[in-house]
Formats: sequence, C-alpha cells, structure tokens
Amino acid sequence: MSLWKLEEDLQDPKEAQGPVDAQLYGAEEGEEALSPSSSPSSTSSFSSTLHRKAADLVAFLVLKYRTQQPTSQAEMLEVVGKDDQDAFPVIFGQASECMQLVFGVDVKEVDPSDHSYVLVTVLGLTCGGMPSGEQSMPKTGLLVVLLGVILLEGDCAPEEKVWETLGVMGVYAGKEHVIYGEPRELLTNVWVQEGYVEYRQVPGSDPARYEFLWGPRAYAETSKFQVLEYLLRVSRGPQGSPGLSKECRAREGW
Repeated sequence: MSLWKLEEDLQDPKEAQGPVDAQLYGAEEGEEALSPSSSPSSTSSFSSTLHRKAADLVAFLVLKYRTQQPTSQAEMLEVVGKDDQDAFPVIFGQASECMQLVFGVDVKEVDPSDHSYVLVTVLGLTCGGMPSGEQSMPKTGLLVVLLGVILLEGDCAPEEKVWETLGVMGVYAGKEHVIYGEPRELLTNVWVQEGYVEYRQVPGSDPARYEFLWGPRAYAETSKFQVLEYLLRVSRGPQGSPGLSKECRAREGW
C-alpha cells in the first residue's frame, strides 16, 4: 500500500506557485540527457517516472522525519523499486532537494559504509525537531524564508511586505495551506511564542501597522550569514525535477 493516497492535481504545474515550484522548474534539459531515447514521448515517460518515484520517496522521508527515525539507502531502494534502481541517484537528489526546499529538512548521511541517513531541520533550527502531532508537517522551510525577508528588509520587515513575498509562494494570511496550515497563526502566534520572531506594532502608526523582527531563538540557533547563504543557494535555480513539486503536493494531507 502506498504511504500516501495520490489525489488528482488539476493545476497546471507550470503555473503552480507553491514554495518550491519555481525552484524545481527548468531542469527538463538535464533530465533529457538521462533519457534512454531521444523521442519526446519516451523522454516524457521517463521524466514522469522519475517525478513519481521521487514523490514516493519524499513521502517516505517525511514519515521518517515525523517518527524521528533514521533511514538507509537499502530502505529507500525498496521505495523506488527494482525497475528504477539505476536511476536512484537522480531520484534521491530530487527527493532530497524537495525535502530541503519545501519542508526545511536536510537528509544527511551519517555512515557512508552502510549509507545510513538522518533527517534534521536546516540551519540548526529546532522548531521542527519534534512534530507537534501525527498529521503535522515540517514547516522550517517557511520559517527560513520569513527570517530571510526580515534580513533583506533591513532586519525589520513590514507585515505587508512579508505577506506580499509569501503570496508569491502561494501562502496567504487567513487561507489554509496544505503544508503550513493557517499562516497568520503560524507567523504571528506560534513562532512568536517560540521566540523565532517578534511581531510588534510600528511605533506611532495610526492606523496601527505591524512589523516582524528576528526573535532571540533565531539568533541563538542560526546566523544572518547562514540564512542568506541558504537563500542564495535556493535562488540559483533548480537542481531537481520540474514535475516533482506537483507530485509532492498532490498527496493527501499535503
């Protein structure tokens, strides 16, 4: 039985605005070089298979992260299946990038001799260290983006600028998100209480306007340099698959 029930995604993947859609598009030429045939139909079929297998692997890795369990290459090869094991390096690369960009989780090898891996939040952040519930999803990726927006706005980001930036990712205040839940609650309550951000009224503003700043926990767990370096790496463009994020987000509960 599949770890997740695949549900139909009617959105054109090239118009998607999810957190990593823009990062995962544009890799088609690289994938064509891996295709066993030069015909468009065989290339499309080959790429679709890679997307599907990578999405299956992401679902498996999210489950491992939720349960705080390590994994191994042998386990991941079982998810990929015997027919596609030759393409495992490509599939694993796509899945690892999806984990990092969407969920803010790194897949780190801890023992090269047996190819064992652990799943940890990026940049040393601990907000996603233990999921709060069985159905919760890692949200560190969104937190890193928020911290980055604050830095790029001179260490103090107006609330309207934050929502403008997150809107490009398909994240809107008051609108339930398949991965991040209700974003306003997350940004202005949960992460404020956890100490990652400060949310305060702009002094002297009438009507009241609000702004975001880094909180003490963000300063304690990471650094401005690390966050900016991470965002620069993300902005350099896709290393993964253009259809992977569609597959990832078309899973029940995502």
